[in-house]
Amino acid sequence: MPVTRPTDGAYVCHGVTWATGDPRLLLAPLSGGPLAYAEVMNQRLGFRVASGRWCTGRYAFTDTINVEAVACPERAPTDHNSQCFSCASRDEFRFAHQFHQGGHAPDTLIAYMAQPHWLYLATFADGTTKVGTAAEPRGRSRLDEQGALFATHLAKSPNGRSVRHLEDALTRRLDMTQTVRAAAKLRALADLRDLDTVRASHDKNVARAAEALTDLHVPAVLEEWTPPDEGEQLRTGNAERVLYPHDLREGAHGFTPRACIGTQVLAVLESNDEAGYLLDLGTLKGRRILLGPFTSPGMAVQASLF
Repeated sequence: MPVTRPTDGAYVCHGVTWATGDPRLLLAPLSGGPLAYAEVMNQRLGFRVASGRWCTGRYAFTDTINVEAVACPERAPTDHNSQCFSCASRDEFRFAHQFHQGGHAPDTLIAYMAQPHWLYLATFADGTTKVGTAAEPRGRSRLDEQGALFATHLAKSPNGRSVRHLEDALTRRLDMTQTVRAAAKLRALADLRDLDTVRASHDKNVARAAEALTDLHVPAVLEEWTPPDEGEQLRTGNAERVLYPHDLREGAHGFTPRACIGTQVLAVLESNDEAGYLLDLGTLKGRRILLGPFTSPGMAVQASLF
């Protein structure tokens, strides 16, 4: 995947991706052209956020087993939706979440769903565990982007339809959620004190899930996920960190991420700061930002971003 280092200027932010193997901001230049994959780890991030919401494009199939993000050609404004009407109507991947329930599906999605998929459990800093699925090429990056402390691949399914039925079955049997809000993930990291408790919660739920799969006559694999090194500083209960006190959806900001789990980062405002601020870069998804020599409120002017 090509990586483009963006220059100072205006972009629509598509959020955070781990598709390159490390966390990057996915940015659509307002001037047009392909998406830029901007490194965030140990990079000075300076930007100002414009008001309003903007289309984050769509996903397109590059072949029968892979999809890629595509920028909105108009960089169009939206209301409360993440896509403009044109991009939403052309997004063939939008049918994926209801695929296993029947209904319309384009040929490209049918081919994508025919490949093997993984069923997994992910446990977050407050002990909450969710069940989820990922296509085989996304088995690693899907877990990296979740923002979990622990995760385990439970079983390999022959296709996307069967794995979604397994996901729903575990949800019913174990009363387990399929989604965790980003705000809850961030707050849990701020309150994290005891990693052993989170580990115990994950192991307990993996055991319950394995038992449920046995009852469903599905062989459990139980392959534990190895978390990325970028999050090591956050996977501890004794780090100095507080929630970033400013709203990333407005105004000017400047900081340097030192650690990242999913879309949540631990950032310092000054290079010599010892304590870090927790913030969610995913909040920038759908926002138009101007990269440049901006700083957080009350801070001195720093060097430009890239």
